Amino acid sequence: MAHKFIISKDKSGEYRVYFKYNAETIFWTEGYKSKASAQNAIDSIRNNGPQAEIVDES
Repeated sequence: MAHKFIISKDKSGEYRVYFKYNAETIFWTEGYKSKASAQNAIDSIRNNGPQAEIVDES
């Protein structure tokens, strides 16, 4: 699968979630103190993303 979520720990010890398509990072989250919080962010994106409004500000 070309799309994937990656949880990694940054230099400050916080967990971040990266969403990648192939090798390209599409977006990343704020830092979280716990891995469980990072997983909750993934779950929220999966649950709420399909219904998200699209705003064209061009």
